Amino acid sequence: MPSPSGSSTLSKPTPRFASIGSPYFGIMLAIMAVVLILSNIGASKGVALGPILTDGGFFLFPIAYILGDVMSEVYGFKVARKAIITSFALSVFASLCYWIIIVLPGFNDDYSTAKQAAIEGALGPVPLIVLGSLLAFLAGQTINSWILVKMKARTGEKSLWARLMGSSVVGEFVDTLIFCSIAASVIGITDFGSFLNYALVGFVYKTAVEFLFVPVTVLVVGWIKKREPSYGVAAA
Repeated sequence: MPSPSGSSTLSKPTPRFASIGSPYFGIMLAIMAVVLILSNIGASKGVALGPILTDGGFFLFPIAYILGDVMSEVYGFKVARKAIITSFALSVFASLCYWIIIVLPGFNDDYSTAKQAAIEGALGPVPLIVLGSLLAFLAGQTINSWILVKMKARTGEKSLWARLMGSSVVGEFVDTLIFCSIAASVIGITDFGSFLNYALVGFVYKTAVEFLFVPVTVLVVGWIKKREPSYGVAAA
């Protein structure tokens, strides 16, 4: 209704979030960490699907972003940021374990020598992949989460699909550009044309997957919101 000065007062929607006391956050965090570790291993292999150049982790990585969207929407930016940092701390730990496994002295028979070479070939490039993934995911996911939460502050519980899609475009672009710039040489991409193919395909693919899964993400978000006892109580 009109204020005493004659101007109308518009109430800004208050964003609602949940605390992390229930088991749902822990389950999603565990899945995100496992997906990220597996993605880093798969990303060390270059994959050629006809004219399309990508890496072996292409089918896994979008899952981590979808989980990040769910956590940002339900628990807020600070909690999502903790999940990002925790996932990468575990990924770095896994990379350290790979290095220890590689440098440990093995047997000298032909089978063990071949096995050592295979392990080095499969896990050896992973630390550099982790570095690229760390910088890319940290920047991309943080921007993705921040934009989603800022949009929620404007719209409240409305327009979830717009928050998911809008934040994903920016987050995936930053993530893909940083990661591909570091990972391209590791998987054998050296010329600019192939790099452009690799980066563009990665961005389009990951963004398209997130867009296709928006209905599923919306359902998951709604399901968790209804089962989180503290949803609507906690602050961002």
